[in-house]
Amino acid sequence: MRLRALLDTDALGLRLLGGEDELDRAVRGVMTTDLRDPSRYLSGGELVLTGLAWRRDAADSEPFVRILVGAGVAALAAGEAELGNVPEDLVVACARHRLPLFAVNESVAFATITEHVVRQVSGERAGDLAAVVDRHRRMMTSGPAGGGPDVVLDLLGSDLDLRAWVLSPAGRLVAGPEDAGGTLPAELRARLSAEHLAATRSGRRGPHRVAVGTTTYSLFPISGTGRGTGSGAHDVRETLLSDWLLAVEADAGDWPAERLDLLHGVTQLIAVERDRRDAARTVRRRLAQEVLELVQAGAAPAEIAARLRVAAPVLLPGLGAAPHWQVVVARVEWEGAEVDSGPVTQALLEEILVDPLSTGPEPSDRIAVAHTGEEAIALVPLPAVSSEHDGSESGIHADALLAAVRNPLGAGLDDDGRLTLGVSAAVHSAEGLRGALEEARHARRVAAARSGRVCAAGHQELASHVLLLPFVPDDVRRAFTARLLDPLRDYDRRHRAELIPTLEAFLECDGSWTRCATRLHLHVNTLRYRVGRIEQLTGRDLSRLEDKLDFFLALRMS
Repeated sequence: MRLRALLDTDALGLRLLGGEDELDRAVRGVMTTDLRDPSRYLSGGELVLTGLAWRRDAADSEPFVRILVGAGVAALAAGEAELGNVPEDLVVACARHRLPLFAVNESVAFATITEHVVRQVSGERAGDLAAVVDRHRRMMTSGPAGGGPDVVLDLLGSDLDLRAWVLSPAGRLVAGPEDAGGTLPAELRARLSAEHLAATRSGRRGPHRVAVGTTTYSLFPISGTGRGTGSGAHDVRETLLSDWLLAVEADAGDWPAERLDLLHGVTQLIAVERDRRDAARTVRRRLAQEVLELVQAGAAPAEIAARLRVAAPVLLPGLGAAPHWQVVVARVEWEGAEVDSGPVTQALLEEILVDPLSTGPEPSDRIAVAHTGEEAIALVPLPAVSSEHDGSESGIHADALLAAVRNPLGAGLDDDGRLTLGVSAAVHSAEGLRGALEEARHARRVAAARSGRVCAAGHQELASHVLLLPFVPDDVRRAFTARLLDPLRDYDRRHRAELIPTLEAFLECDGSWTRCATRLHLHVNTLRYRVGRIEQLTGRDLSRLEDKLDFFLALRMS
């Protein structure tokens, strides 16, 4: 139906306040809201009814109207029951954005308008509307509270003969048909996630359609109701790498409006379930944060061990003894943008550390992830390890982790983002946890030095001396490097002598005068003078292996 038909129906009590030239717009549905940002519930073409409870002052009208226009609504109708006349600032904002605006007489209930639109929206849709509403009702009563996303997907299969899957950004299967014919291969899941992330980064509005052979999949975004929403637009990079998606084996391009409405409703139901599970992770996140703070503060091993004993039953219910632990450190960085990436890295790490052979959200409940700044740190319990020494044969391996997430996440990071991951060896005591944290951080820095949008490194890739460095207390490191390097730094500041770069090059050339002079573009005599000055300032002899090794370690730890 057209907006003009609404205005011509006296029983609706509508009065046009602006947008006379837009009255031929089609109305596909109706929605009543007093949210400041109702965009997640809009699919386009709606008549939006509002009692203006979202408006606190005149400045609120412009962002509210901008959100509606961005969502593609047909018109706005504001009730006069609460505030009397519709505020002038709302009239001006609607005129500026060419959004038709109606005033609803205080004697007319919104339910009257809703019922009229539902009856009249179109003859071809009227026959299916009751079934659509009934399906929505069934999903609301038996969905998230009665079995999670799988129940909703089962209803799609039984009622609409649609096969659908919920996927994580890295392509993990969160929910989907359990029959053999309904499974999606890992390669296909990764491709669908990558296509979805790439389309989202490009600004295209869902659903996104992807053809794989002779099959077309439609990808619907599932945005959390509690993440990245507010009175204004948010940067997509704040939630891009943590939001799930719904993949439907069908081409949504030729779907009628009611079926699209239904699928958008499905994504909202699954989003509620996702938020519920996020809330359930609060305890595990708090445990990780407490352990991390104790470790970084240099707390006594007995205190850390006591905290781990509290964490173990929560993360691994039924486990008798304290498990081994692994630490994974991750960081997401965006070029040229002020994006708070700590929370999204935390949520992303919770997703990608789930066993890739498992399905469903529950296994992620066994991982505790904290974040500090832009860095997320995962404390991963290992119930039993095959190695009698450090458990390195079990647990998370950096190469397998990288292989599982590189392709889909690389599409989401596009050309301005990076994800780097570092994985520690497994440790079996509180004494080893601090070293494991430093080891994972060292490994992440090794990964960051590589090229590529998604990079990971494990403890196996650290050289033997680097493997030992995490276990050296911070105060010992600072004292050691200060004794050896501070005299050289002070001299360089005063004389611009470049003794530190000379020392680094000399050690990298294994003490070869000729190669080092060539690298630094110096005469050999000039190089000998600088090395002599280094020895004089530090009291060390660079012809001795022990002194060379001390300088090498000091440079690595600085």
